[in-house]
Amino acid sequence: MAVPQNRVTRSKRNMRRAHDALVAGNPAECPNCGELKRPHHVCGACGHYDSREVVAQANEIDLDDEDAA
Repeated sequence: MAVPQNRVTRSKRNMRRAHDALVAGNPAECPNCGELKRPHHVCGACGHYDSREVVAQANEIDLDDEDAA
């Protein structure tokens, strides 16, 4: 069973935790629609990445045309 040999002081414990703080994200503005998006990710609002559409949006797809054919 693991038992610490010596007590870890508050100072040493807190120095170890110095890098564990959460940092705020840095959202960037989508060049296509202007919504905030995560850097290097596809825009969730318009489906564009690097000024080209990579994901078709659901409101742009007309599913009724496929059923009629």
